[in-house]
Amino acid sequence: MARSDLTRLTGNTGGPSCDDDDCPNVYRDETDGDIVVQGDQCEAFQPPAGEALVKIPEHVLREAVRALGW
Repeated sequence: MARSDLTRLTGNTGGPSCDDDDCPNVYRDETDGDIVVQGDQCEAFQPPAGEALVKIPEHVLREAVRALGW
């Protein structure tokens, strides 16, 4: 998947400026509609190979839900 396949749902209103895509965000994969998250790495437990844990602030999830109209 390429970055161009993703639509950024968050970081566009409210919160801190994320012009450099360097803060927690939620994206939608336009190919299949899947949700992709970007956040700080979390090491609460070891996920299975090929997966990762990330932490994102609640307000970022709320913004994504609003953007999707859920």
